[in-house]
Amino acid sequence: MPNSSVLTLRLDSKLKQKLDRLSLAMSRSRSFVAAQAIREYVELNDWQIGEVKKAVAEADRGDFASERDVSRTLRKWTRRAD
Repeated sequence: MPNSSVLTLRLDSKLKQKLDRLSLAMSRSRSFVAAQAIREYVELNDWQIGEVKKAVAEADRGDFASERDVSRTLRKWTRRAD
């Protein structure tokens, strides 16, 4: 892995055992599986925080759905299927 660095962390024994089983099933090293899991976690949370910040900025600008828009969407999603 280019430009990689070492990170040391503590895992409880049950989580480490699960990680070991998963890495064995994937034919990958424990380090690879842990790095992949951390990468996915960071990307997901980075995206989520970015979306929350955008939503807060919209709210601060007063950019809300109108009551009519909300009612229309609610009717759309609560209509009974025939």
